Amino acid sequence: MPAILRPRALRPGDLVVVTAPSGQLEPGEEPMLARGVAMLERMGFRVRVSPMVDPARRRWWASGTPAEQAAELNGLLRDPQVRAVVAHTGGHTTIGYLDLVDLDAVRADPKPILGYSDISLLNLALHARTGLVGFHADLATHGFGGDWYTLGDEARRGELLDLYTRVLTKAEAPGLLPAHGSWETWRPGRAQGPLLGGLLSRLVLLQSTPFALPAERFDGAVLFWEEVRRPVERVWGDLQALRLSGVLDRIAGLVVGIPNEVTPYGEAGLREVVLDVLGERDIPVLGQVDFGHNAPNLPLPVGVRAELDADLRTLSLVEAAVS
Repeated sequence: MPAILRPRALRPGDLVVVTAPSGQLEPGEEPMLARGVAMLERMGFRVRVSPMVDPARRRWWASGTPAEQAAELNGLLRDPQVRAVVAHTGGHTTIGYLDLVDLDAVRADPKPILGYSDISLLNLALHARTGLVGFHADLATHGFGGDWYTLGDEARRGELLDLYTRVLTKAEAPGLLPAHGSWETWRPGRAQGPLLGGLLSRLVLLQSTPFALPAERFDGAVLFWEEVRRPVERVWGDLQALRLSGVLDRIAGLVVGIPNEVTPYGEAGLREVVLDVLGERDIPVLGQVDFGHNAPNLPLPVGVRAELDADLRTLSLVEAAVS
Protein backbone atom coordinates (compact mmCIF):
# COMPACT_ATOMS: atom_id res chain seq x y z
CA MET A 1 0.00 0.00 0.00
CA PRO A 2 1.63 3.28 -1.07
CA ALA A 3 2.30 5.92 1.57
CA ILE A 4 0.50 9.23 1.29
CA LEU A 5 2.18 11.43 -1.35
CA ARG A 6 1.65 15.12 -0.79
CA PRO A 7 2.28 17.61 -3.59
CA ARG A 8 4.76 20.39 -2.98
CA ALA A 9 3.10 23.53 -1.63
CA LEU A 10 2.44 26.09 -4.32
CA ARG A 11 4.23 29.44 -4.19
CA PRO A 12 3.20 32.85 -5.47
CA GLY A 13 3.86 33.02 -9.20
CA ASP A 14 3.84 29.25 -9.70
CA LEU A 15 2.46 28.04 -13.03
CA VAL A 16 -0.99 26.42 -12.93
CA VAL A 17 -2.34 24.87 -16.12
CA VAL A 18 -6.05 24.61 -16.91
CA THR A 19 -6.62 21.59 -19.11
CA ALA A 20 -9.40 19.30 -20.36
CA PRO A 21 -8.77 15.81 -18.96
CA SER A 22 -12.40 14.84 -19.64
CA GLY A 23 -15.06 16.97 -21.33
CA GLN A 24 -14.52 19.64 -23.97
CA LEU A 25 -15.09 23.39 -23.76
CA GLU A 26 -18.53 24.07 -25.19
CA PRO A 27 -19.10 27.03 -27.52
CA GLY A 28 -20.10 30.07 -25.49
CA GLU A 29 -18.26 28.96 -22.33
CA GLU A 30 -15.21 31.13 -23.06
CA PRO A 31 -16.31 33.95 -20.70
CA MET A 32 -16.74 31.45 -17.84
CA LEU A 33 -13.29 30.04 -18.53
CA ALA A 34 -11.79 33.55 -18.50
CA ARG A 35 -13.43 34.25 -15.13
CA GLY A 36 -12.04 30.98 -13.78
CA VAL A 37 -8.54 31.89 -14.92
CA ALA A 38 -8.90 35.30 -13.27
CA MET A 39 -9.91 33.66 -9.99
CA LEU A 40 -6.85 31.39 -10.03
CA GLU A 41 -4.72 34.45 -10.72
CA ARG A 42 -6.28 36.14 -7.69
CA MET A 43 -4.82 33.27 -5.65
CA GLY A 44 -1.40 34.44 -6.77
CA PHE A 45 -0.63 31.94 -9.52
CA ARG A 46 0.38 32.29 -13.16
CA VAL A 47 -2.18 30.50 -15.32
CA ARG A 48 -1.83 28.88 -18.72
CA VAL A 49 -4.76 27.40 -20.63
CA SER A 50 -3.99 24.19 -22.50
CA PRO A 51 -4.70 23.94 -26.24
CA MET A 52 -7.01 21.04 -25.30
CA VAL A 53 -9.41 23.62 -23.85
CA ASP A 54 -10.82 24.77 -27.19
CA PRO A 55 -14.37 24.45 -28.54
CA ALA A 56 -12.86 23.33 -31.85
CA ARG A 57 -11.32 20.28 -30.16
CA ARG A 58 -13.73 17.46 -29.57
CA ARG A 59 -14.11 13.76 -30.04
CA TRP A 60 -17.66 12.65 -29.31
CA TRP A 61 -18.26 13.77 -25.70
CA ALA A 62 -14.58 14.39 -24.92
CA SER A 63 -11.80 16.87 -25.62
CA GLY A 64 -9.86 14.20 -27.50
CA THR A 65 -9.18 10.50 -27.76
CA PRO A 66 -8.01 8.68 -24.63
CA ALA A 67 -4.48 8.60 -26.04
CA GLU A 68 -4.54 12.36 -26.71
CA GLN A 69 -5.87 13.14 -23.26
CA ALA A 70 -3.29 10.92 -21.59
CA ALA A 71 -0.48 12.47 -23.63
CA GLU A 72 -1.60 15.95 -22.58
CA LEU A 73 -1.84 15.01 -18.90
CA ASN A 74 1.49 13.17 -18.96
CA GLY A 75 3.18 16.17 -20.50
CA LEU A 76 1.95 18.35 -17.65
CA LEU A 77 2.97 15.79 -15.04
CA ARG A 78 6.49 15.63 -16.49
CA ASP A 79 6.98 19.38 -16.95
CA PRO A 80 8.87 20.76 -13.92
CA GLN A 81 7.54 24.26 -14.60
CA VAL A 82 3.93 23.13 -14.13
CA ARG A 83 3.09 23.10 -10.41
CA ALA A 84 -0.64 22.29 -10.49
CA VAL A 85 -3.27 21.02 -12.91
CA VAL A 86 -6.86 22.25 -12.85
CA ALA A 87 -9.62 20.59 -14.88
CA HIS A 88 -11.79 23.04 -16.77
CA THR A 89 -14.84 20.73 -16.43
CA GLY A 90 -15.86 17.14 -15.70
CA GLY A 91 -17.33 14.67 -18.15
CA HIS A 92 -17.29 10.95 -18.88
CA THR A 93 -13.85 9.98 -20.17
CA THR A 94 -11.12 9.67 -17.53
CA ILE A 95 -11.69 5.93 -17.20
CA GLY A 96 -10.61 5.57 -20.83
CA TYR A 97 -6.96 6.40 -20.18
CA LEU A 98 -6.14 5.43 -16.58
CA ASP A 99 -3.82 2.73 -17.91
CA LEU A 100 -1.91 5.33 -19.96
CA VAL A 101 -1.07 7.76 -17.14
CA ASP A 102 2.64 8.02 -16.28
CA LEU A 103 2.59 6.93 -12.65
CA ASP A 104 6.35 7.31 -12.35
CA ALA A 105 5.97 11.01 -13.25
CA VAL A 106 3.36 11.36 -10.49
CA ARG A 107 5.71 9.77 -7.97
CA ALA A 108 8.74 11.78 -9.11
CA ASP A 109 7.03 15.18 -8.97
CA PRO A 110 3.63 15.05 -7.25
CA LYS A 111 1.38 17.96 -8.20
CA PRO A 112 -2.12 18.97 -7.11
CA ILE A 113 -4.81 17.93 -9.56
CA LEU A 114 -8.03 19.85 -8.95
CA GLY A 115 -11.53 18.99 -10.08
CA TYR A 116 -14.72 17.13 -9.24
CA SER A 117 -17.28 14.96 -11.04
CA ASP A 118 -15.38 12.72 -13.50
CA ILE A 119 -12.06 14.11 -12.22
CA SER A 120 -12.71 12.41 -8.88
CA LEU A 121 -12.22 9.06 -10.63
CA LEU A 122 -8.79 10.16 -11.85
CA ASN A 123 -7.77 11.43 -8.42
CA LEU A 124 -8.96 8.26 -6.66
CA ALA A 125 -7.12 6.05 -9.15
CA LEU A 126 -3.88 8.01 -8.74
CA HIS A 127 -4.27 7.89 -4.96
CA ALA A 128 -4.77 4.13 -5.09
CA ARG A 129 -1.66 3.56 -7.21
CA THR A 130 0.73 6.24 -5.92
CA GLY A 131 -0.74 7.71 -2.71
CA LEU A 132 -1.09 11.12 -4.41
CA VAL A 133 -3.23 13.65 -2.57
CA GLY A 134 -5.68 14.83 -5.22
CA PHE A 135 -8.18 17.60 -4.62
CA HIS A 136 -11.93 17.18 -4.93
CA ALA A 137 -12.31 20.88 -5.64
CA ASP A 138 -13.93 23.32 -8.00
CA LEU A 139 -13.45 23.25 -11.75
CA ALA A 140 -12.02 26.19 -13.65
CA THR A 141 -14.95 26.86 -15.99
CA HIS A 142 -18.04 25.68 -14.13
CA GLY A 143 -16.62 26.27 -10.65
CA PHE A 144 -14.24 29.22 -10.32
CA GLY A 145 -15.73 30.82 -13.44
CA GLY A 146 -19.34 29.81 -12.84
CA ASP A 147 -20.61 28.92 -9.38
CA TRP A 148 -18.28 31.38 -7.65
CA TYR A 149 -19.78 34.21 -9.72
CA THR A 150 -23.42 33.21 -9.34
CA LEU A 151 -23.17 33.31 -5.56
CA GLY A 152 -24.03 36.98 -5.33
CA ASP A 153 -22.01 36.88 -2.13
CA GLU A 154 -18.62 38.59 -2.25
CA ALA A 155 -17.91 37.68 1.39
CA ARG A 156 -18.29 33.94 0.61
CA ARG A 157 -16.10 34.27 -2.48
CA GLY A 158 -13.42 35.90 -0.34
CA GLU A 159 -13.75 33.15 2.26
CA LEU A 160 -13.34 30.45 -0.40
CA LEU A 161 -10.45 32.31 -2.03
CA ASP A 162 -8.60 32.42 1.29
CA LEU A 163 -9.35 28.75 2.02
CA TYR A 164 -8.16 27.46 -1.36
CA THR A 165 -5.01 29.58 -1.15
CA ARG A 166 -4.18 28.26 2.33
CA VAL A 167 -4.91 24.63 1.43
CA LEU A 168 -2.66 24.79 -1.66
CA THR A 169 0.18 26.95 -0.32
CA LYS A 170 0.53 26.21 3.40
CA ALA A 171 2.11 23.00 4.72
CA GLU A 172 -0.10 23.14 7.79
CA ALA A 173 -3.49 21.82 8.81
CA PRO A 174 -6.20 24.12 7.38
CA GLY A 175 -8.55 23.35 10.27
CA LEU A 176 -12.31 23.94 10.26
CA LEU A 177 -13.97 24.13 6.84
CA PRO A 178 -16.41 27.06 6.65
CA ALA A 179 -20.01 26.04 6.07
CA HIS A 180 -22.24 28.21 3.92
CA GLY A 181 -25.57 26.43 4.05
CA SER A 182 -27.17 24.46 6.84
CA TRP A 183 -25.39 21.14 7.23
CA GLU A 184 -27.51 18.33 8.63
CA THR A 185 -26.92 15.64 11.24
CA TRP A 186 -28.21 12.43 9.67
CA ARG A 187 -26.62 10.26 12.33
CA PRO A 188 -24.80 11.65 15.40
CA GLY A 189 -21.23 10.98 16.45
CA ARG A 190 -17.62 11.90 15.79
CA ALA A 191 -14.92 10.31 13.65
CA GLN A 192 -11.42 11.05 12.41
CA GLY A 193 -9.71 9.44 9.44
CA PRO A 194 -8.39 9.97 5.91
CA LEU A 195 -10.80 11.51 3.40
CA LEU A 196 -11.77 9.24 0.52
CA GLY A 197 -14.46 9.84 -2.04
CA GLY A 198 -15.87 11.87 -4.89
CA LEU A 199 -18.79 11.39 -7.27
CA LEU A 200 -20.53 8.24 -6.03
CA SER A 201 -21.14 6.70 -9.46
CA ARG A 202 -17.47 7.15 -10.38
CA LEU A 203 -16.27 5.64 -7.10
CA VAL A 204 -18.38 2.54 -7.70
CA LEU A 205 -17.20 2.37 -11.32
CA LEU A 206 -13.55 2.65 -10.30
CA GLN A 207 -13.93 -0.18 -7.80
CA SER A 208 -14.67 -2.56 -10.68
CA THR A 209 -11.26 -1.91 -12.27
CA PRO A 210 -7.63 -2.79 -11.48
CA PHE A 211 -7.27 0.83 -10.26
CA ALA A 212 -9.67 0.25 -7.39
CA LEU A 213 -8.80 1.34 -3.89
CA PRO A 214 -7.88 -1.81 -1.92
CA ALA A 215 -10.39 -2.68 0.79
CA GLU A 216 -7.95 -1.90 3.59
CA ARG A 217 -7.62 1.70 2.37
CA PHE A 218 -11.15 2.29 3.68
CA ASP A 219 -10.26 1.21 7.22
CA GLY A 220 -11.15 4.13 9.49
CA ALA A 221 -11.73 6.47 6.53
CA VAL A 222 -14.16 9.38 6.32
CA LEU A 223 -16.02 8.61 3.11
CA PHE A 224 -17.41 11.62 1.24
CA TRP A 225 -19.58 11.53 -1.86
CA GLU A 226 -22.08 13.49 -3.92
CA GLU A 227 -24.34 12.64 -6.83
CA VAL A 228 -25.91 14.35 -9.83
CA ARG A 229 -28.84 13.67 -12.18
CA ARG A 230 -29.75 10.22 -10.89
CA PRO A 231 -32.91 8.86 -9.31
CA VAL A 232 -32.57 7.97 -5.66
CA GLU A 233 -33.07 4.26 -6.39
CA ARG A 234 -29.82 4.29 -8.41
CA VAL A 235 -28.04 5.92 -5.47
CA TRP A 236 -29.47 3.18 -3.24
CA GLY A 237 -28.05 0.58 -5.63
CA ASP A 238 -24.58 2.13 -5.62
CA LEU A 239 -24.57 2.29 -1.84
CA GLN A 240 -25.61 -1.35 -1.72
CA ALA A 241 -22.63 -2.16 -3.94
CA LEU A 242 -20.36 -0.46 -1.39
CA ARG A 243 -22.08 -2.41 1.37
CA LEU A 244 -21.58 -5.73 -0.39
CA SER A 245 -17.93 -4.95 -1.07
CA GLY A 246 -17.40 -4.33 2.65
CA VAL A 247 -16.59 -0.63 2.34
CA LEU A 248 -19.38 0.46 4.69
CA ASP A 249 -18.11 -1.96 7.36
CA ARG A 250 -14.66 -0.36 7.30
CA ILE A 251 -15.31 3.40 7.26
CA ALA A 252 -15.45 5.57 10.38
CA GLY A 253 -17.76 8.28 9.08
CA LEU A 254 -19.80 9.47 6.12
CA VAL A 255 -20.12 12.96 4.58
CA VAL A 256 -22.74 13.56 1.90
CA GLY A 257 -22.61 16.57 -0.39
CA ILE A 258 -25.46 18.65 -1.77
CA PRO A 259 -27.30 16.53 -4.36
CA ASN A 260 -28.11 17.91 -7.80
CA GLU A 261 -31.23 16.58 -9.53
CA VAL A 262 -31.33 13.44 -7.37
CA THR A 263 -35.02 12.68 -7.56
CA PRO A 264 -36.81 11.07 -4.62
CA TYR A 265 -39.01 8.01 -4.91
CA GLY A 266 -42.19 8.85 -3.08
CA GLU A 267 -41.24 9.41 0.56
CA ALA A 268 -37.74 8.02 0.03
CA GLY A 269 -35.26 10.86 -0.32
CA LEU A 270 -31.48 10.84 -0.13
CA ARG A 271 -31.33 10.86 3.67
CA GLU A 272 -33.75 7.96 3.95
CA VAL A 273 -31.84 5.91 1.39
CA VAL A 274 -28.47 6.50 3.10
CA LEU A 275 -29.76 5.48 6.52
CA ASP A 276 -31.55 2.46 5.05
CA VAL A 277 -28.36 1.06 3.51
CA LEU A 278 -26.25 1.83 6.59
CA GLY A 279 -28.67 -0.13 8.75
CA GLU A 280 -27.40 -0.57 12.29
CA ARG A 281 -23.85 0.57 11.56
CA ASP A 282 -22.97 3.09 14.26
CA ILE A 283 -21.14 5.72 12.23
CA PRO A 284 -21.72 9.49 12.13
CA VAL A 285 -23.30 10.92 8.99
CA LEU A 286 -23.20 14.59 8.00
CA GLY A 287 -25.42 15.67 5.09
CA GLN A 288 -25.89 18.68 2.81
CA VAL A 289 -22.20 19.64 3.03
CA ASP A 290 -20.83 22.28 0.62
CA PHE A 291 -19.53 20.16 -2.22
CA GLY A 292 -21.14 18.76 -5.34
CA HIS A 293 -22.50 19.88 -8.69
CA ASN A 294 -24.70 22.78 -7.63
CA ALA A 295 -22.66 24.86 -5.23
CA PRO A 296 -19.12 26.17 -4.82
CA ASN A 297 -17.05 23.27 -3.51
CA LEU A 298 -15.05 23.22 -0.34
CA PRO A 299 -11.63 21.69 -1.18
CA LEU A 300 -11.47 18.08 0.03
CA PRO A 301 -7.96 16.58 -0.30
CA VAL A 302 -8.07 12.83 -0.86
CA GLY A 303 -6.06 10.89 1.70
CA VAL A 304 -5.69 13.75 4.18
CA ARG A 305 -7.03 13.19 7.69
CA ALA A 306 -10.23 14.95 8.60
CA GLU A 307 -12.34 15.17 11.73
CA LEU A 308 -16.09 14.85 11.40
CA ASP A 309 -18.42 15.95 14.18
CA ALA A 310 -21.98 15.26 13.12
CA ASP A 311 -23.39 16.58 16.41
CA LEU A 312 -21.79 19.99 15.96
CA ARG A 313 -22.16 19.73 12.15
CA THR A 314 -18.48 20.43 11.46
CA LEU A 315 -15.74 19.03 9.24
CA SER A 316 -12.07 19.90 9.79
CA LEU A 317 -8.83 19.12 7.94
CA VAL A 318 -6.47 18.10 10.72
CA GLU A 319 -3.29 17.71 8.67
CA ALA A 320 -1.67 19.48 5.75
CA ALA A 321 -2.66 18.67 2.18
CA VAL A 322 0.70 19.80 0.74
CA SER A 323 4.31 19.52 1.85
